[in-house]
Amino acid sequence: MKLNQCRYCGTMFKATYSSTVCSHCKELDNILFSRIEEYLKKFPNSNAIQIAEGLELPTFEVVRFIDEGRLQFSKGKFERLK
Repeated sequence: MKLNQCRYCGTMFKATYSSTVCSHCKELDNILFSRIEEYLKKFPNSNAIQIAEGLELPTFEVVRFIDEGRLQFSKGKFERLK
């Protein structure tokens, strides 16, 4: 088991894998991911910065989901940012 620190509440917890969220904050993490998922359904060609600005989140929250493998890159059409 590994000793980890929750990224939301700072609580130390044990996990069998490298988790960044404790069991108490898992619901918050799932809600955040659902918001991002809904945004991508509306705007499928968005990049991490556009998602973060659209949902008023720090960009690193979106990038964290990419690093964890919950979001992935795909080829699409690119548009010029305004």
